[in-house]
Amino acid sequence: MGMIPEYLSLPDRRLCYQRVRGEKDRPGVMFLGGFGSDMAGTKAGFLHENCVAAGFSFLRFDYRGHGGSDGAFRDGTIGAWFEDALAAFDRLTEGPQTVIGSSMGGWVALLLARARPERVAALVGVAAAPDFTEDLIWARLSAEQRAAMAAKGEIADPTAPLDQQLPITLKLIEEARAHLLLRAPLGVACPVRLLQGMKDAEVPWGHALRLAERITHDDVQVTLVKDGDHRLNRPQDLELLWRVVGQCSNISK
Repeated sequence: MGMIPEYLSLPDRRLCYQRVRGEKDRPGVMFLGGFGSDMAGTKAGFLHENCVAAGFSFLRFDYRGHGGSDGAFRDGTIGAWFEDALAAFDRLTEGPQTVIGSSMGGWVALLLARARPERVAALVGVAAAPDFTEDLIWARLSAEQRAAMAAKGEIADPTAPLDQQLPITLKLIEEARAHLLLRAPLGVACPVRLLQGMKDAEVPWGHALRLAERITHDDVQVTLVKDGDHRLNRPQDLELLWRVVGQCSNISK
């Protein structure tokens, strides 16, 4: 990762993070990873390097049960991971922030923007997946899969490639229902930019349009990448992301 990770000590857990401090007159950037991802991923590393070069503060961290942070992945919930993001945001960032959320991180970023409207100056979603537990997993499970989940408490993620499957727990599905965002107008007080691949096998591109429609703020733009997949981590995808981050930084000055 290029830097020695640090740890944020909370009453019941430690969260692993990396932070670089930028110039004070520039908004900071915070990256929220996806379900089962850690802060050593391609997008996080790319953003880290570019923020250093541009003089932006940058924060990336691991949710509990991810990467170097404490806890077991299968014990995690959307609410718990949102708590982690809130703790990292409150304790490790200062001033206006452009918050970037990848996949599940897009859901967490939206929760964060709603909770801290005075400091989230712009939000960027990369294949943002609010409500994925309900709409992209639970709604698509067969009666047999739901029965297996009820009996065992979990099943392997049916939406992920075979080499990337993680446990989907009944606890995750049920707890997430308290955090669903697409059932009503979504009050977000900052500009939002959504990047979405049209060849995304995990989050259909229509999900981005549904999210854009729900957000009450007028300054919402969706960029569809016709040949882009779920990860959007090819060089051209990363360059697109960085252009959008730059635009957000100008907005939030």
